[in-house]
Amino acid sequence: MTSASPPYADTGLIAPEWGLSGAAAETGDHAYLRALLDAEAALTRALAALGLAPAEAAAAVTEAAVPANFGIRSLAARTPAGGNPVIPLVADLTAAVGEPYGPYVHRGATSQDIMDTATMLVAVRTLELILADLGRTERALAGLGLEHRDTPMPGRTLTQHAVPTTFGLKAAGWRSLVLDARDRITRVQDSLPAQLGGAAGTLAAFEAYGAQDVDALTEAYAREVGLAAPALPWHTLRTPVADLAGCLAFTAGALGKLAVDVLTLSRTEIGEVSEGSGGGSSAMPHKANPVRSTLLAAAARRAPQLAATLYGSLAAEDERPAGAWHAEWEPLRDLLRLVGGAAAHAAELTEGLRVHPAAMRRNLDATRGLIVSERLSAALAPVLGRARAKELLTELARRAHEENRPLRELLAEEADLKDVELDDLTDPARYTGFAGALTDRALERR
Repeated sequence: MTSASPPYADTGLIAPEWGLSGAAAETGDHAYLRALLDAEAALTRALAALGLAPAEAAAAVTEAAVPANFGIRSLAARTPAGGNPVIPLVADLTAAVGEPYGPYVHRGATSQDIMDTATMLVAVRTLELILADLGRTERALAGLGLEHRDTPMPGRTLTQHAVPTTFGLKAAGWRSLVLDARDRITRVQDSLPAQLGGAAGTLAAFEAYGAQDVDALTEAYAREVGLAAPALPWHTLRTPVADLAGCLAFTAGALGKLAVDVLTLSRTEIGEVSEGSGGGSSAMPHKANPVRSTLLAAAARRAPQLAATLYGSLAAEDERPAGAWHAEWEPLRDLLRLVGGAAAHAAELTEGLRVHPAAMRRNLDATRGLIVSERLSAALAPVLGRARAKELLTELARRAHEENRPLRELLAEEADLKDVELDDLTDPARYTGFAGALTDRALERR
């Protein structure tokens, strides 16, 4: 047996929502190792920039902080002893730098400084991929909204036909949710901070090593690592993690709305849309399953529980909690992976989505004209009186069902309506309200 993956590697075999996605690569153990090393090297460079370490030390640590120089399985094996991977990594990095600059590795910092900063780097890098895929999705939906601005279809409420709408308005609504997700992610990404607090959030060791200005210290570190400068050490003030939880869970739900609509509309008996490349079945050769929509729906169901764990970790006691901080790592990584994979699937889904206007028209006629009963109630009230119009339409709706006759035909038999233009009133395509104008408004958003 041959394998390209080492034993215990997380390949996404049973995680099709995110397996083999760009987000998988940016959140894997090697990506975390890279981020941890980036955080350590940035710290030494920041100290050098403030005159607290030799420039040669910054260069030596940066040169040594290359993931290929470290055994990730060895680090993982030694992590349980101290409860986090920073402790064995600092030992290995210090040894790799050697004398005389090894003592400048991790100077003044604590494990949480590096772990939190690395986590923010992993998040920022993954969010870049998510934003790119949301951009693809938004553009595809804008095209669908424009193309099908006036394509009528049944609107459905509580699973039943309600009144007509347009597919353009539906696509524009999906796009609005995608843009809402984009805006939330962008705000969070721009605010994600470096972490620097020292042993208990006072930065005391940095002062002992000669730091004079706390703002200069945190800003130098943030600049070197490429994150926002924090107003305070946030070792037990977990707003950045909660913000990530919120924007990621929202994004999963926004894409889930798109997915469940596509799943409904692509049912065999509805057939109004279909995925561009459906998945097969192991038992039924005729099937073309809406796989991407299925995976999006699965992600939307998983994300809230992952976010809930992260929100629960806000209750972090003392100056370093026993368990609350540790409980964040895997759910946050899972959430980044899940939403990263969902965004990639959403882009592929919308770019390949096939729309079937003929099926939409067929379904508009499925209730023999009853889908425009609201319009008829308003139009016939001045002719017959409100009570009589309601009574007549209720009776004709019953007959349309029982006799399997079009409502238009039954209305034409009513003497009181011989002067009413029934063709226009009973055409579902002519009762889409302001759907076109609403679509235009939605598509103006950039």
